Amino acid sequence: MIKTLDKKEALLNECKELGINVVSNTLPDNVKGLYYSDSETEPVITLNPSIDTQSELCCVIAEELGHYHTSCGNLLSGDTDRIVVLQQESRARRWAYEKLIPLEKFIEAYNIGIRNSYELSQFLDVTEEFLEECICNYKGKYGIYKVLGKYIIYFEPLGVLRSFD
Repeated sequence: MIKTLDKKEALLNECKELGINVVSNTLPDNVKGLYYSDSETEPVITLNPSIDTQSELCCVIAEELGHYHTSCGNLLSGDTDRIVVLQQESRARRWAYEKLIPLEKFIEAYNIGIRNSYELSQFLDVTEEFLEECICNYKGKYGIYKVLGKYIIYFEPLGVLRSFD
């Protein structure tokens, strides 16, 4: 899918512009990606080669970029408080949701006739799980809907309505 490759390339270009090396290396099965930075080395995103799809790869890269933009300290050390780790993981995921699926994308999808979450995840080049989590994020942030211009984006149930003035 050319669109996914474009998104992947855009994310990788962003990493390059920020001076973040992106490498593939074996990680535990439950770890898809890892961001690491310290004062002595260049920042690096390590991706698990077991990632199944380009869409999933984009979601993982975006979340690890979220750590670059939102996290501080070494989350890998055993000294870090578990609550702090969970907060920073959550912050990085929220950054990734808003990076890959800005609210305007829901309107764009509505205007081209997309009406279900499977089609929407394909259009957005994200996994269905990532899309569902993103919708929950927006629902937590805005409530069950958000007005954007002449549109109302509903998060439960998912839908978009255009108001006619």
